[in-house]
Amino acid sequence: MALTVIEFLKDLKKHNNREWFNDNKSLYLEAKEQFDAFVNSLIAEIEIFDPSVRGLSSKNTVFRIYRDVRFSKDKSPYKTHFGAYLAPGGRKSKLSGYYIHLEPDNCLAGGGLHRPKGEELKEVRFEIYNHGDEFNRITQEKGFRKTFGELVGDKLKRPPSGFPKDFPYVEWLKQKEYLTVHPFDDEKTKADEFIPYLIEVFKTMKPLNDFLNRPLLG
Repeated sequence: MALTVIEFLKDLKKHNNREWFNDNKSLYLEAKEQFDAFVNSLIAEIEIFDPSVRGLSSKNTVFRIYRDVRFSKDKSPYKTHFGAYLAPGGRKSKLSGYYIHLEPDNCLAGGGLHRPKGEELKEVRFEIYNHGDEFNRITQEKGFRKTFGELVGDKLKRPPSGFPKDFPYVEWLKQKEYLTVHPFDDEKTKADEFIPYLIEVFKTMKPLNDFLNRPLLG
């Protein structure tokens, strides 16, 4: 699928400037069209086991390639990856969802809650506090561990205020975000079974999404 995408991104990484980009705009548009079609196909497959993505498309899930450099020391004008976030509401959703990231030598699939706001994070922590065994069972399930390993994301050094320090799953409460990461080789993107491969990854993380979204949708 992503031979054009990966090759374009490799060239962009070498020539991350507006002059080169404008001279090669047709290559960008070709790669973007290919990525958009891939994302639409992926959404259609996810919808089969998770109807919450119904109504999504590449238009509201794919991130722009243009970087916001106003407050960054790195003034490179373009991202060197294509990414899409698949969750109700699209790429700006506050809900836990599925993320796909294609970048030369740094491809990954995953998702979860990225930098939730204070009140939303508090609601998720209370959900974990009230259903700790369930959350632990989801994150320690054999297939989940094999696919993602540990949850990642920023976390507190101490338990958050309002929760007992002796809570058996207090480490989960320290999380400031709840993210999964499943890296894969660039070669995977060229295989006919690339989308089925991703579907198995996303099926594995659906129970986590369901748990994290429960308090946010309630």
